Amino acid sequence: MRDAEVPVLIVGGGPVGLTARALLDRWGVPCLLVERHHELSPFPRSRLVNVRSMEIFRGLGLAARITDRAFAPRYGRVRFRDTLGGGDFASAAMAGVRAPVPESPALGVVTSQDRLEPVLLAAAAAPVRFGVELVGLAEESESVVARLADRRTGAESRLRARYVLAADGARSTVRDLLGVGTTGPGALGGVTTVVFDAALDRWCADEPAGVYFTAHGSFMPLYPEGGWAWFGPTPAAVDGTDWGDLVAHALGPGVDVRPEVLRVQHWVMNAFVADRLRRGRVLLAGDAAHAVPIVGGLGMNAGVADAHNLCWKLAGVLRGWAGPGLLDTYASERHPVAHETLRQAVANARLLGDVQRRRRERPPNRIELPWMDQYFAQLGLVLGVAYRSSAVLSGTGDTTRPSPPGTDYVPAVAPGHRLPHRRLTGDRSTLDALGEWFTLFTPDPAAWALPVSVPLRVEPLPREHAEPYELGPHGALLVRPDGHIAARWPDRPQAPAALAEAFGRLTGVPA
Repeated sequence: MRDAEVPVLIVGGGPVGLTARALLDRWGVPCLLVERHHELSPFPRSRLVNVRSMEIFRGLGLAARITDRAFAPRYGRVRFRDTLGGGDFASAAMAGVRAPVPESPALGVVTSQDRLEPVLLAAAAAPVRFGVELVGLAEESESVVARLADRRTGAESRLRARYVLAADGARSTVRDLLGVGTTGPGALGGVTTVVFDAALDRWCADEPAGVYFTAHGSFMPLYPEGGWAWFGPTPAAVDGTDWGDLVAHALGPGVDVRPEVLRVQHWVMNAFVADRLRRGRVLLAGDAAHAVPIVGGLGMNAGVADAHNLCWKLAGVLRGWAGPGLLDTYASERHPVAHETLRQAVANARLLGDVQRRRRERPPNRIELPWMDQYFAQLGLVLGVAYRSSAVLSGTGDTTRPSPPGTDYVPAVAPGHRLPHRRLTGDRSTLDALGEWFTLFTPDPAAWALPVSVPLRVEPLPREHAEPYELGPHGALLVRPDGHIAARWPDRPQAPAALAEAFGRLTGVPA
């Protein structure tokens, strides 16, 4: 029998794999997603969908549905307490979540991963096979042959894919099969999550937060209608631990509530980046590519950005308007971001651990907290990512410079940077003009009405926006499908074929 065939096999049904499936579906690229578990995860896990991820989901038409299932913006704050029943000794707003930021048309949300994933699953019609595990890979000249095993019956089958997108988590089977190593601190320690019910409004309703960090672990409200989770270091004697007593102790002596424990999960907080993001026709994304500590909410969001960067390139190669070399730019663009994200997340985790330890060991009045100003100032890392690769054409006259990673975001109108948000009409942003195509913004559309072999839309740019984008009356800004600027012409180039030649350089297919 012939092997079943599919252009793209996605391994892993978490937020990153499901986002990739939705993006490929929008591009009209058939794919199959396999997930070793028999259903979507019932655990809350990731909590923050940041402003950049919400821009991506806005482009997929999912932002409203995600927001409807999420917490109100007033929960976009973190609070630091000795116990949950005590007062704050520090707090910080989550940038782009607590309140809108002028640099984006979107607003991030606090939600639980088990509320996000069903929305992503419903966003595409591409098939999903739960309870199916990838157990083998063999690369051929034009495809990858995957061996898949049904976890209920043990029956194996073969699938031939043009490309494999591995989003199967920090303990990635695909990464292990490829023999790809990792760099970084590695396992930072065991963590336990306890999901429980308790009436805690008396201590939290007037001071809501997405996360309460305490000296004895951290608390998260799970859903707007109720439910809680506690997470902290896994005790040495797991089997003998009374999880209700452990959570009650962290609540503090002033909280006379007995938690009703519903579920307990033990896991390892990893911190590493894969040594490579691509091997042949297999590409790593999300935690398979970079596992980062959860403090700061950077990991899942970085994985969503991976998928956004990669899927338009896969579509270009599979549909013929881009050469295979375009896929090399995925690693050259996302690998530096992965390392910077890891650095920031590890710093956050160590800083939080140090503060929690000091609050347990020393009188509170001896603690100074100068770190709060920068602890959650991450818009520079979220919105200020700048790519350098052959899929970016460096221009001239680029006067703007990126902000240092992790600090406040400074918009930059330069190739490689995310297109700065400008409001066009009503609620429509320049980011809303992007989609399954390249977008050419120009105040003079007639000057750029030239045939090209790639998906392209010309967006008339009102003249009041031309100056902020550093364009003359006949200039143009070419933006990639992932929202990053591919090229900028301050004015109309002398060569009539400049646009076609630019696409040839960007896609690897000569004009």
